[in-house]
Amino acid sequence: MDNLAVLSLLALAPILVVGVLLAGFRWPAKYAMPVGYVLAVLVALLVWEMDFTGIVAASLEGLIVAATLLYIVFGALLLLSTLTIGGAMASIRAGFNNISADRRVQAIIIGWLFGSFIEGASGFGTPAAVVAPLLLAMGFPAMAAVMVGLIIQSTPVSFGAVGTPILVGVTNGLGGDPAVDERIAVLGLTMPEFVSNIGFQVAAIHAIVGILIPLILVCMLTGFFGPERRFRDGLAVWPFAIYASLAMTVPYVIVARFLGPEFPSLFGGLIGLMLVMFTSSKGFLMPKETFDFGPRSSWSDRWMGSIEPTQATDSRTHMSIISAWSPYVLMASLLVATRVIPSLKEFLTGIEIPFANILGTGITTTVQPFYSPAFLMILAAVFGYLIHRMNGQQIAETLKVSGKQLAGTAVALLFAVPLVRVLIQSGPDLNASGLSSMPVTLAEGAAAISGVSWPVIAPFIGALGAFVAGSNTVSNLTFAQFQFSTGVAIGVPPEQVVAAQAVGGAGGNPIAIHNIVAASATVGLLGREGDLLRKTILVTLYYCLAAGAVASLFIFGFGANLGTFVLAALLIGLFFLARWMMRFQGKEAVSRVGGGSSDDSAAGSRGLRGGNGSSNDSAVAGRGSRGSGDDIDDVDTRDRV
Repeated sequence: MDNLAVLSLLALAPILVVGVLLAGFRWPAKYAMPVGYVLAVLVALLVWEMDFTGIVAASLEGLIVAATLLYIVFGALLLLSTLTIGGAMASIRAGFNNISADRRVQAIIIGWLFGSFIEGASGFGTPAAVVAPLLLAMGFPAMAAVMVGLIIQSTPVSFGAVGTPILVGVTNGLGGDPAVDERIAVLGLTMPEFVSNIGFQVAAIHAIVGILIPLILVCMLTGFFGPERRFRDGLAVWPFAIYASLAMTVPYVIVARFLGPEFPSLFGGLIGLMLVMFTSSKGFLMPKETFDFGPRSSWSDRWMGSIEPTQATDSRTHMSIISAWSPYVLMASLLVATRVIPSLKEFLTGIEIPFANILGTGITTTVQPFYSPAFLMILAAVFGYLIHRMNGQQIAETLKVSGKQLAGTAVALLFAVPLVRVLIQSGPDLNASGLSSMPVTLAEGAAAISGVSWPVIAPFIGALGAFVAGSNTVSNLTFAQFQFSTGVAIGVPPEQVVAAQAVGGAGGNPIAIHNIVAASATVGLLGREGDLLRKTILVTLYYCLAAGAVASLFIFGFGANLGTFVLAALLIGLFFLARWMMRFQGKEAVSRVGGGSSDDSAAGSRGLRGGNGSSNDSAVAGRGSRGSGDDIDDVDTRDRV
């Protein structure tokens, strides 16, 4: 079979089926991923003529990678349960509440800034696994906490794990291609300088596109989870959201320009966190009205998981803020030290478990148990045992809680990652058809359709790679060479197309299935992956559209080209969306929730707020006739989307 269109559709089929089952039919990932895996195996066998031994070897590789991800999830769960049962979370919540009790501010500071720092130090889905349980412990609904953790895995991701997606993904993705060597010679650069130049272009695109991410985050938070489900409640803090965005992205770009790809997210997140924490404590740009979720009794059952970290078994609530934060501080310090101190990094990465030439297929992977963020989280948890003086019963409880939650995520990950590896390993080295691997075939089909407009499409291929593999690094490894070749073929600077690929790979992380599963596991939200995907896909669509438009403008400039049209349409759309949020969306939301006419519902809500009841009481009364929480939540969400 040599019909590119048909092959592209067949390559897309396993991914499309998983997406439909998750987002369309709301299947739990533990059921959807096995179906996708079986379909991927059938396509690999029957169409790509992949050797059965190769399929088994790729699946085994996936199981090994899945085990390393479960290791990270366990570390995050153990650290959370240690801080919770030991009583530290009460002090941490109080500390953030002292800066602001506003949930929008908390989401930006913890998610966007602290999450960016953790991403820069560790990467590989760690921020969501750290941020989600922390927000949950502060009183966020479990689904809202995971959504925040996933959304911020966009702008900082290209420089996660001290620049791994660029230094490893792009470098190895382009390595060995004579066309790349020729381009480097024309530019008069070395390979490290060439990659560093791509990294700076990636940072520049991210800084432009990512400026709205904190604002989008809080709008989605208030629109999906607020007591009145109003997106405009998030839009109301736009000065603080834009300020927090710039506090991270300005140093982020400067570091990318002068220090290279290792530290933009690490230093950008750290500088932004310190700056915004200080200015927020002084009241700078703080919202005048405090936003909070409605009373817990009004939350939809679908928002809540099985973990209740706010109910600590230890009654101590007066722990010092330094003592409470010390396990997180230790974890962050160890992450930085193990990534930036060459001798320490060399020692830890040298301790590895190799899986070479699996079943004689040439497929090779390694596990570095002591370099993994999981090991450092476990060390931080042990430190928490000591500094918080936890007894044996409490320690046993942390292990029990963590192990129980870990078991729930295993099935989905143990099928999701093998599915990914079968797709990626389906190339000519392991098939008899001579076809390129399924992801590359799909990308070739998209390029054949787009022509010179490819830079606008390129980020979507990067996002596809991240969705499939759950990793910006793997996406770059898979598609960097293809993107470079496409840039050469259409006559544009190929390194700029590769930069668009890397940005798209980061923008696809919020919808990466095993990122969603892993983060959900840390808050006990298994089985709701489809609900999350329906929300985070909005962020990925925005990110890829905006990144494609900006990348195209970097190449072609403003004019009669697709990039200009897409950017203009996106800006116009955002403008009218903001107007709708401010003028109409609030009344419509109250009308849908209250069950009566628009005027009656709005008046009822205003009357309640004007009376003697609290805002929470008003919210409850305003929703008193809404019926099933699940049904209303689902209808309300679909109406907005």
